[in-house]
Amino acid sequence: MPELIDRGHFHNLARLDAGEVTARVPVTYLDQAQSYSLDILDSRCLISPGEYKVSTQDGFPPLHEYFHLFAVHYLLTGQNVEPKNEWISEKDLPGGVTFFRGPHEIPTSLITEKVGDSLESFHLLCQKRGGTPLDMADSAYTFQVTKKIPVAVLYWLGDEDFPAEVKLLFDRSLNSHFALDIVYALAVGLCEELGNTPL
Repeated sequence: MPELIDRGHFHNLARLDAGEVTARVPVTYLDQAQSYSLDILDSRCLISPGEYKVSTQDGFPPLHEYFHLFAVHYLLTGQNVEPKNEWISEKDLPGGVTFFRGPHEIPTSLITEKVGDSLESFHLLCQKRGGTPLDMADSAYTFQVTKKIPVAVLYWLGDEDFPAEVKLLFDRSLNSHFALDIVYALAVGLCEELGNTPL
């Protein structure tokens, strides 16, 4: 089975100056371990380029492996830009209409399968993972995936014609940081994390 994160990305990260990386993105460089520490959701990743490894720091809950891929690319390509506070869908990103379909459709069903047709369950789920209420849809929460990468999770109750529905929205600044495949990794990571959180 191929590795999720190509070793070439770790090589590229190892060649970067740590001061330049920490100036661009909200990450801490651990000089003794020659690794980076990055807060993602309610956890903390340790990115170790020399060991070709991303792990969860001791005492923090593990994260889905797509967040490991996201973390490496955030250090490689993340920019020192503030969120624009303008929500867009994945289809609003350049090239998003053709990319985010078929095998790259965002699996928000993982969240609706968890909460069903229950606002109470949705509230509980989002609160357990550190979400902040947002006045959109029937209910919505924002998640600081990292300090400068917010994602909104919107929920609509079902009715006799349509089942409950969840959509993700992203800050317009996301296009400054990532290619579409890493936006997909970010989205899948969040859906997996929420979908696998015990209620």
